[in-house]
Amino acid sequence: MKFLGNVLAVIVGLFVFSILSFLLLLGLIGIVASTGEKEVTVKENTILHLDLNGRTLVERTSDDKLSFGQFANPFGNPMTAGLVNLKKAIREAKTNEKVKGIYLNTGLIIAGQANLLELREELEAFKESGKFIIAYDEAYSEGGYYLASVADEIYLNPLGGIDFNGLASEVIFLKGFFEKVGIEPEVFRVGEFKSAVEPFILDKMSEANRLQTQYFLDDINDQMVQAVANSRSVALDSMTLINDLMLVRKPEDAVKYQLVNELLYEDQVHAKLREKLGLEEDEDIPSINATDLGSVAKSKNITSKNRIAVIIAEGEIVSGEADGVISSEKFAKEIRKARKDDDIKAIVLRVNSPGGSIVASEVIWREMAEAKKAKPVIVSMGEVAASGGYYISAPADTIVAQPNTITGSIGIFGLWFNVQELINDKLGITTDVVNTGQLSDFMNPGRDLTEVERSIIQSSIEDGYDTFIKRVAEGRGMSPDAVKEVASGRVWTGNQALERGLVDVLGGLDKAIEIAVAKIEAGDDYRVIYYPTIKPWFEQIMSDLGESVETKILQAQLGEHFGLYQKVNKLKHYQGIQVRMPQDIIIK
Repeated sequence: MKFLGNVLAVIVGLFVFSILSFLLLLGLIGIVASTGEKEVTVKENTILHLDLNGRTLVERTSDDKLSFGQFANPFGNPMTAGLVNLKKAIREAKTNEKVKGIYLNTGLIIAGQANLLELREELEAFKESGKFIIAYDEAYSEGGYYLASVADEIYLNPLGGIDFNGLASEVIFLKGFFEKVGIEPEVFRVGEFKSAVEPFILDKMSEANRLQTQYFLDDINDQMVQAVANSRSVALDSMTLINDLMLVRKPEDAVKYQLVNELLYEDQVHAKLREKLGLEEDEDIPSINATDLGSVAKSKNITSKNRIAVIIAEGEIVSGEADGVISSEKFAKEIRKARKDDDIKAIVLRVNSPGGSIVASEVIWREMAEAKKAKPVIVSMGEVAASGGYYISAPADTIVAQPNTITGSIGIFGLWFNVQELINDKLGITTDVVNTGQLSDFMNPGRDLTEVERSIIQSSIEDGYDTFIKRVAEGRGMSPDAVKEVASGRVWTGNQALERGLVDVLGGLDKAIEIAVAKIEAGDDYRVIYYPTIKPWFEQIMSDLGESVETKILQAQLGEHFGLYQKVNKLKHYQGIQVRMPQDIIIK
């Protein structure tokens, strides 16, 4: 009866959730209808309010006025903020005389280190205008504080906290789970560092994987601590000690060690903003969000025939034409279209991907190689451009990465699961097969692999690795042996990749665009256009509805095991030979 009661509770809850979501959706339709035609005006003495607390930083969002998330997604999906959109707004704030400063809330932002660095650099450039940046939050994650540290003044709630104690990367291992359910993974790989398969066959990191993770994690953490020390005018040795020993353990410590200026409540911070704006105590603070301010920014050279196509490639690399990932058909078409468009003089591929299918990577690689024959092709690496992400980057004339970008991982693997124990012993299911050839039931998961099958698979993996090495060697102008010295699936930071010839220049997307403009000798006469086209905010909300309801049901049914389900569910993308990162690297 308890089980039936739980099921009924879930059904009733989902029904109520659906009704409320529908009503909220009707309200949002009304809001869109009432605000869609309203022209944005910037008031005198305004501040740009960047509320990034709890948001996920992605490469780009729709330019719709509601896309930045003034309203929460009614279906529970995380609110996002687009890096491109934010930078556009910050640049407008820098030059717009009506905007006097920025009020920054970054507390629990969800973002990778390289994208945080790119946004941080934009804020640094904003400060050159002489305008102020004030940051406040109740709690800061490591990344949230790293971004906030650029501010002129940082304030923390008197009962708040700062997570400033170094970076950690945690891996979930599934070996014990597979043993319990009766599934035996079998892996095929090339490269001692190609540890993407480790979660399926081990219960802890291999020494090789621990070595490479420690190596790139130390470099990223050192970069972060150095930046914070510089911004807060604290000696590097002191800041390193604060970070290493987690000396900020209570709010007062944050003031003592100069991570924040003062402990204040938000109304007190608002009082400081009024003081800077010359407002009276009870006056409202004129503010504008990034979406609205970005909408008033004038597009540059809209009639220019010198167009730079920036193609945003974000997500896993898969075959087909799906949304939300780097699907081979979709992105091959985008690159091909840019190559054949005479008005597009150069292509910048912005890569943010841990890799995926080698076949899908090869399809995109082919289009990149063809595009390079027709016009300059530049790659800008974001948070991660590793394995397949590096594969599709290799043909570029120039590769640009941030110092803390995660890249490399030039290696390959295949994964097969023997479910014989699960179906025979656990479930009592048996099968029988009639073959016309010795290998007609090749890789049948209901039995052990034969030695012939293993040799065929391993040979395919080794051929794939040789192809990967060849693609990199050709693109980078290196010998295959030189590539192998930095390959074997090993992951590097952008700094480390630059030293090893895998990256040409350190910088963000703007640097890549700058290089593209220089190659076509356009001077100031150029226009940047972003691809693929993003769905409008409202259309995206509607497309999320079915997926979100399904997710809610699974979360209710699985409870604390939902994270494990998500990990196992990812296996459906592991079809064929994979060029994928050593693991899902989550730095926190």
